[in-house]
Amino acid sequence: MTTIAKVKAQVERIWQQTCHSQLGSSLNEQLRQHALAGVTAALEAALREEVLAYRANHGTSEMRLSGSYTRQVLTSYGFIPALRQPKLRCGNRDRPWQILSRYQCAMQSVLDQALYFYTLGLSLRDLQEALYIAFGHVLSREAVNRVTRAAQAPMEAWHQEPIPDTPPVLIVDGVWVQVLVPTGETWLDRSGHERQQVRGEERVVLTVMGLWPDGRRQILDYQAAPAEDTASWKQLFAALITRGLAPEQVQLVVSDGGTGLPTAIADCLAQAQQQRCVVHKVRGLERAFVYHALVAEQGAAAALTPEEMRRQRRQQVSEAAYAIFEAPSRADAIERWQDFQTSWGTCEPEVVRRLGIDFERCLNFYAFDQKLHHLIRSTNLLERFFREFRTKADEIGAFPNETSCLTVFHLIVLRDHAKHDRGPVAKT
Repeated sequence: MTTIAKVKAQVERIWQQTCHSQLGSSLNEQLRQHALAGVTAALEAALREEVLAYRANHGTSEMRLSGSYTRQVLTSYGFIPALRQPKLRCGNRDRPWQILSRYQCAMQSVLDQALYFYTLGLSLRDLQEALYIAFGHVLSREAVNRVTRAAQAPMEAWHQEPIPDTPPVLIVDGVWVQVLVPTGETWLDRSGHERQQVRGEERVVLTVMGLWPDGRRQILDYQAAPAEDTASWKQLFAALITRGLAPEQVQLVVSDGGTGLPTAIADCLAQAQQQRCVVHKVRGLERAFVYHALVAEQGAAAALTPEEMRRQRRQQVSEAAYAIFEAPSRADAIERWQDFQTSWGTCEPEVVRRLGIDFERCLNFYAFDQKLHHLIRSTNLLERFFREFRTKADEIGAFPNETSCLTVFHLIVLRDHAKHDRGPVAKT
């Protein structure tokens, strides 16, 4: 191991001791300052070894050390106001910067924490406050923005990773966000600066989650699109097939009632059946209630107000509808559907009619093992993930561009996989 590698390993060891120390925040100021002095000394030694190693391998007689300059660096132990950075008489701009990049003002461990807090839902201003409380120094908004932009390159590589194991079940859905789009016009702010005029437009992030027979699930891919139409879904499926998804091995695609998806499934995943999300199906009945014969039916409960009677009717019908799809077998589900028609066909005919639309597609999950039924009869697995993303999206309001939206989405994907220890991306 080279000298620079040894010194760099020493610095990394100090940082790891900081992150995993059981003392944590209970370190008193004296110990903190002592640790900070040790980190400062190790960093300065590592920076000097880096410059000397570069000069020995690439330098000329004119490439001599030319003193040092001071720079400010934020570490896990605190803020270093004057870290001595050695420099060469020439070639400083072009040489590789390994331990600290040329304009880096925070150690990677601090940046990783900032990125994690941002993913959890903190805004940029909240993140600045949290870092000040933790380290006693404010990280600039531009520095925080650089942290989020640094996640874009891994995101692009993630979209190209091969899919070695095709899941038999795909759960697909989209989440809507607002993205700012330039209009081509400009305006002057109060300071007289010319600004680009933008307007908010709706975009949907189409997402595909894979589910395996052992219960493993993993988000396979996603992309932003103007609508949930056939062309957008076909483009996303084509990207998955290019990465190694075997279309003949996909047996079931779980989705809501989007009109553009069935054609895309038929064209790209010809062997797959579509499973209509039963939760979307039952919730969609809300607009179909007519409350026929409501007062006569509730004669024994005359003390209820009209709104309470309507609420009771909705609850009764919804529970009966959900019970259909909780039956242990397909035959039992069909029998419960027939009972539902008999019970509610007279007083709520439109509810019965709507539930009957594409009813067969709501029962395709019965072809799989019973232990998977609660996972594949709805898109709830994906909706739970979307709930985390919406929390962050609501905090941001409108994303400045599609790339920013997809970067935040990617960070939450990685956190979700790691949190549930799913798939190969859990270690990232």
